[in-house]
Amino acid sequence: MFRMLSVTESRPAVQARCWLRKQVLVVGAGVCLVGPVAWAQAPSQPDLAPLQLKSSRLLRDAIPPQDRDTQPTFVTGDRMSSRTDLETVIEGQAELRRGDLVIRADRLEYYQPDDLATARGNVRINRAGDVYEGPELQLKVESFEGFFRNPRYQLLKNQGHGEAERVDFIDEKRAVVRNATYTTCRREPGPSWLPDWIIRAASISIDNEEDVGEAEAAVLSFKGVPLLPVPAFTFPLSNRRKSGVLPPTFGIDSVNGVEVSVPYYWNIAPNRDATLTPSLMSRRGVDLGAEFRYLEANYSGQAKLNYMPSDTLRDMSRWGYSLTHTGVIDTGLRSVGNVNASLSMNRVSDDNYWRDFTRVSPGLTQRLLQNDLNLSWASGNFSTSLRVLKWQTLQDVDSPITPPYDRLPQLAMRYARLNLNGFDLSVDADMTQFESDRTLTLQPNARRVFSQLEVSRPWVWPSGYITPKLRLHTTNYQFDTALTNGARSATRTLPTFSLDSGLVFERDTRLFGRAFRQTLEPRAFYVYTPYRDQSALPNYDSGANDFNFATIYTDNAFAGNDRISDSNLLTLGLSTRLIDPDSGAEAARFGIAQRLRFSDQRVTLPGGTTVDKGFSDVLVGATLNLDPRWTFDSTVQFDMDTKRSVRSTIGGRYSPGNYRVVSAAYRLQRGTSEQLDVAWQWPLNDLWGDRGQDLGPGQGQGAGRWYSVGRMNFSLRDGKLVDTVLGFEYDGGCWLGRVVLDRLQTGSSTANNRILFQLEFVGFSRLGSNPLDTLKQNIPRYQFLRETSTSAGRFSNYD
Repeated sequence: MFRMLSVTESRPAVQARCWLRKQVLVVGAGVCLVGPVAWAQAPSQPDLAPLQLKSSRLLRDAIPPQDRDTQPTFVTGDRMSSRTDLETVIEGQAELRRGDLVIRADRLEYYQPDDLATARGNVRINRAGDVYEGPELQLKVESFEGFFRNPRYQLLKNQGHGEAERVDFIDEKRAVVRNATYTTCRREPGPSWLPDWIIRAASISIDNEEDVGEAEAAVLSFKGVPLLPVPAFTFPLSNRRKSGVLPPTFGIDSVNGVEVSVPYYWNIAPNRDATLTPSLMSRRGVDLGAEFRYLEANYSGQAKLNYMPSDTLRDMSRWGYSLTHTGVIDTGLRSVGNVNASLSMNRVSDDNYWRDFTRVSPGLTQRLLQNDLNLSWASGNFSTSLRVLKWQTLQDVDSPITPPYDRLPQLAMRYARLNLNGFDLSVDADMTQFESDRTLTLQPNARRVFSQLEVSRPWVWPSGYITPKLRLHTTNYQFDTALTNGARSATRTLPTFSLDSGLVFERDTRLFGRAFRQTLEPRAFYVYTPYRDQSALPNYDSGANDFNFATIYTDNAFAGNDRISDSNLLTLGLSTRLIDPDSGAEAARFGIAQRLRFSDQRVTLPGGTTVDKGFSDVLVGATLNLDPRWTFDSTVQFDMDTKRSVRSTIGGRYSPGNYRVVSAAYRLQRGTSEQLDVAWQWPLNDLWGDRGQDLGPGQGQGAGRWYSVGRMNFSLRDGKLVDTVLGFEYDGGCWLGRVVLDRLQTGSSTANNRILFQLEFVGFSRLGSNPLDTLKQNIPRYQFLRETSTSAGRFSNYD
């Protein structure tokens, strides 16, 4: 037996709401038909209390399976008839809602015993954001089994859409689209519209659980031209990882010839994957590549391997591998704690590997390959580390290099206490066994023990600081063979005293119409280390410090522990900064510094010359960030005697918006090199006044736009280009095209040239070679025209 509730006529904009769990209810024409176990709610007066927002299970993006059985069913329409617990027929603007499912049609029939909905006429179904439209639908609502005749469809996750003869719904996650088309190109109005690219297939299986589509008897067409007819292939519906064959890549290289690679991706587990990449090089043969990645709670790493069974370029087999691993070792002892571990291994088959494989793993394209194991542990003020370091040196007959010494092993310890009655105290100790091939080095192998005691007393005030510091260095060597003076051991002890001081003055000022807080910061640094003759000692790890603002205030002219410079010098510097008082951002910095030596520096590296007393070169630097679009940075080392710069680095960048950046740098090292480096990414449409529509980072600026990209490194000393990247990108909206020329210098008269070309079908796949890594590595602040984004939720396409 039913009772009727009339909707109040004085509130025509408000309808009664009825709901019924596990049963159908009908709302329409101002009448609610309510069964005996239903509830009815009449319109009530609005609550004038402030709204309180709180989380709701109804707004979850994905409805858990255990909650679907409890979802109520809502049905509305203009005209309706119903038999209790049997069937409901709605005509005119018919609508059925349950959870994340909405069905609309001119006529909707719902047979409750079978949970079967039949819709005819302008049918539209929205399932969690996936939309299907067509003339006729049959669907079991709860299990989502059924079919749709002649539908148009659009998928939420990648905005892919198309048309079909029929769609068979297997369940709520899977569907098969028969005689289908598929594209991600935005549909334009008009019956003659054709997408720039389209897939036509006998069937397309859509699996929203695995986020993958599978097409059978398919053809990919671009601009009406068939490109890729294949019996079957899979494609992603989101950025979720999946196992399978990746699109092949093609490239043309002056060394490799035509290169074709067909990668296979293996999604082993959520925290492990592997990529197998067989490649065919027309001039060299077959190369087999593999990469394995893993990520655990306490460790992670990556391994790469390349193997060529027969390289016709050198008539030999070639191989190279690299491994990186970082992690934490649990000792199981609470008093000891964990041990940090890191491993880096890089090995290749021969000396010419760096020249012939210029674009494999970056760790294998150098002539010094590092193999390094490091264990470290710290507790409170004490820390220690154990290191094993072994080098592989790739020699070149035209440019031989002396291999560095292996450390087999190196044990280091440090104890540090801060603010110990106002003093800072530290003790460092290092024991290293240096080993090398005696046929390539003139020095004996040795065990070196180095220790350093440091005591300082800093006084710090808001307006300045002063820090006296005393260091005592002690070094002992034990050699495996005698030195030229007959000694098989040596000891060196040296003290160092330094005094560092600085002042900080501030004032508020206005420049260029902006308020700033300006600082004036003078600094004085004095260091004294007595002279000890170290010319008879071998040099295992010392090198000259670079002359810059970071090293000019240090007490040793050398890095490493084999040379300690004798010093009696004063460094004076002055810097000023402009700081935004609201944000604290530094808008500008200017600095100048110079050393005054009171005596000659007589300790040198082997083959070096004495540094005369007197004034050093002047170091001048400036950094400007007054406008977010502009940045400028420069450092100049100026010789006061010759009135010329010895070294200069001057660089700037202009970036007024997304996809618009130009950077330039000038680098001079007098007598050695002089280079000009320019890089850019810029829309060519700007040249004829079409600035497009900024859709944000990774979304482009609209279809039909050309971009110029490149980097040119020009040697002014040699009068030639060194490394060059030049290319163009085209944004077609649903597809992107790229052509890039990459030239990499491999020797004084040799270079590797290659051409990279790529078609990217947005939301589907990429064909051709991959220039994106090259562009990202060479162009500062380069932006992808399309970034991989997280899939949208169902409420972004809600009916």
